[in-house]
Amino acid sequence: MNPTIILLPGDGIGSEVVAAGQEVLEAVADIFDHTFKMETHLVGGAAIDAEGDPLPEETLAACRQADAILLGAVGGPKWDDPTAPVRPEQGLLGLRKGLELFANLRPVKPHAELLSASPLRPDLLPEVDLLVVRELTGGIYFGRPRERRQVNGETQAVDTMAYTESEVRRIAHLAFQLAGERRGKVTSVDKANVLETSRLWRQTVTQVAEEYPQIEFETLLVDAATMHLITRPATFDVMVTTNMFGDILTDEASVLTGSMGNLPSASLGESRNRHGNPRGMYEPIHGSAPDIAGKRIANPIGTILSVAMLLRHSLGLEQEARAVESAVGETLKAGCRTGDLATPGESALNTAEMTKEIVRGMSDE
Repeated sequence: MNPTIILLPGDGIGSEVVAAGQEVLEAVADIFDHTFKMETHLVGGAAIDAEGDPLPEETLAACRQADAILLGAVGGPKWDDPTAPVRPEQGLLGLRKGLELFANLRPVKPHAELLSASPLRPDLLPEVDLLVVRELTGGIYFGRPRERRQVNGETQAVDTMAYTESEVRRIAHLAFQLAGERRGKVTSVDKANVLETSRLWRQTVTQVAEEYPQIEFETLLVDAATMHLITRPATFDVMVTTNMFGDILTDEASVLTGSMGNLPSASLGESRNRHGNPRGMYEPIHGSAPDIAGKRIANPIGTILSVAMLLRHSLGLEQEARAVESAVGETLKAGCRTGDLATPGESALNTAEMTKEIVRGMSDE
């Protein structure tokens, strides 16, 4: 197989973890006799510094022609001026919109060896295996108007949360289809007691649920969902929710695994690549982590598991994806830890060392 994969290191620790992902992709290509063509392009703050644009046209064009995209992270203190007209996050949002990536999949499944790394009681965690399906191109992150204006002599800021019925229906169908491949339960999360958009969301998802009678279905208000993620996380299978709620809930869910550095994600749309699979963008959920950037201590697991999702969803390489996931599991079982996962007194590996241990654990068996 000879797909083209675009690498977007971005900012902060993005370059460090994408380098780890590239090393794993090179190992997969070598072990399974593939040829991966990998190109690196600018996005985020790095692109602003180089070209004055967080998403250069060259980057977007390359992503539109690629089979898959591996993204690091965007943003950092250097560009963190709330009044700036150009911000790194615009590059990320532009990629999602420009590539029509309407669904973000974030699996949460703690490794048995890391239960003690979570602040939750270990007895709550062994059966946790959930998937958050986050709507990605609608809601408050894209709504208009979005502006600051003068009202009665003072500054007022406005963000608009908007959803169409078709946007909700599309993401709901995907959630129910994925639940059919898992344990057969969908939880829809909204704020229907307050927000009109959530009332449309609940009405539409409930209508879609009627088309999947074999799937158990429930609705939860987002405030209750945040509580239940901590008190009874093993009761969830597939959670489907809006752009903003999904962003918040998955950061919370990351503590179930012991570290935000462990969580991968896949952003998918309806566009297909030349292999007939979804052209997706894959990234860890952790952000640019500027406080540890350049220290070579970032946890690469989230990115490496994102590589596994890339192999599975965009390249159709299930055996290769399982090999990567198995190598991560075996490496953790062997006691290898990065600093965010190590217990007091336990030695920690840096980013490159952890990556090499995972690569060493890979095989085509």
